[in-house]
Amino acid sequence: MLNETYRAMLGHKSVIRETFMYGKQRAAEIGYENVFDYSLGNPSVPCPDKFTKAMQTLLAEEEPVALHGYCPSQGDPGFRTAVAAHLAKTFGLPYEQKDIFPTTGAAGAIAHAIRAVTKPGDEVLTFAPYFPEYGPYVEGTGAVLKVVPPQAPAFQPNLDAFEEMLTENVTCVLINTPNNPTGLLPERGLLEAIAQRCRALNISLILDEAFLDFIPDQPGFIPLLAQHPHVWVLRSLTKFYAIPGLRLGYLLNADAQAVARLRARQMPWSINAYAALAGEIILQDRAYQRATWQWLQEEGARFYAQLQEMAGLTVWPGRANYLFLRCDRADFDLQYALLRQHVLIRSCANYPGLDSRYFRVAIRSAEENDQLLAALRRVLA
Repeated sequence: MLNETYRAMLGHKSVIRETFMYGKQRAAEIGYENVFDYSLGNPSVPCPDKFTKAMQTLLAEEEPVALHGYCPSQGDPGFRTAVAAHLAKTFGLPYEQKDIFPTTGAAGAIAHAIRAVTKPGDEVLTFAPYFPEYGPYVEGTGAVLKVVPPQAPAFQPNLDAFEEMLTENVTCVLINTPNNPTGLLPERGLLEAIAQRCRALNISLILDEAFLDFIPDQPGFIPLLAQHPHVWVLRSLTKFYAIPGLRLGYLLNADAQAVARLRARQMPWSINAYAALAGEIILQDRAYQRATWQWLQEEGARFYAQLQEMAGLTVWPGRANYLFLRCDRADFDLQYALLRQHVLIRSCANYPGLDSRYFRVAIRSAEENDQLLAALRRVLA
């Protein structure tokens, strides 16, 4: 018999994955060149060429039995060493291999972090709007997710409501920065105030920085971890480096004993050998990082400006590789209108605190973005 808690978790439908699969099915029917999917942050540019060439060399020259054999059960030490070196170079911090907890992308990091700091019956606070899959991750630990209501249109953390919801049952606060789906960064003062309040009440704070690598002038909370041992920071490598199919990320905390305890409870082989190899290579690719930042700065700004000019849309100045918008036309189904043009966008109706007027669109190549802009002009005309 299937565990009822697990059955409930499986029952949570993912709107974004259903939209993606609909796009794949429709493309098979009418041709991939005729379907334009802006709902999922799939890469529109290749991953770092150095990784592609390394894989080609391995497949051509390495002995297959050795190449496809087991990797270390708790994550390849080469990957953990590469992350430590990257953090040392980026922030000037003395990280070592033992400090890095490798995960299967941001999803694995979130699940591990929540499990590390909660027990059944505990309450976890998060701020709306938030990534809907936080719910199943929290429920899977037996904890209960409580949602601080949003503050539209600024969509910054609501500190007054947060204070009212701080009870003795709260053991964890979970914040996405930059936010998914708005792409907005919490104001630094608000984030530090939340961190200080959590510390005073002995509450763990988990910061989901999965998209922060897209913002070169934002170091995030990693430089402050030594002064905040109650804070856990997670990063994803698969989004910025265009390898979402490989699933790779890591989790950081300044308390070495807490990280060791988490590692002792880690399921074996949590990342695969190819993902680990990717991590070793891509973190050193400074040219790719600079090119991605330049692309997002230039194309993101152009795309945002074009969307802003459209009557009937409100657009927020997000900093990640997607933009958040609202359709202000009454009784108009923007998503359906675009589907008739074979264009897919991400509805945010299932994000707590939002409704069917809100959408998230991926920032893609200039040519692809122009296709979306043209479709929007047609349906909004």
